[in-house]
Amino acid sequence: MAVIKFLEEGKEAKEVVAADGANLRYKAMENGVDIYTFTGKLTNCGGYGQCGTCVVDVIEGAENLSPRTKVEERKLRKRPESCRLACQVVVNGPVTVQTKPKKKK
Repeated sequence: MAVIKFLEEGKEAKEVVAADGANLRYKAMENGVDIYTFTGKLTNCGGYGQCGTCVVDVIEGAENLSPRTKVEERKLRKRPESCRLACQVVVNGPVTVQTKPKKKK
């Protein structure tokens, strides 16, 4: 079992227990964690990795996540390596992620 800690700007952190192999986006949505910006809510692809709107920043536990996919490499090329698409991430251990990270200039 893995504990996923979601850090949301302006809110208290939310911890979610997930089975190893769980999808990060699915667990966030299942537990009422808002991972989308306003635009992302309107334009998201439903978890297929096509839109790039479910970006999270991995704060701790990156070693407990599946490797970046080719889709992530393409969609996140202007973001730091710590950024991931929640829809493409499989969780295999404890992790802390920041939802809706700001783009760094």
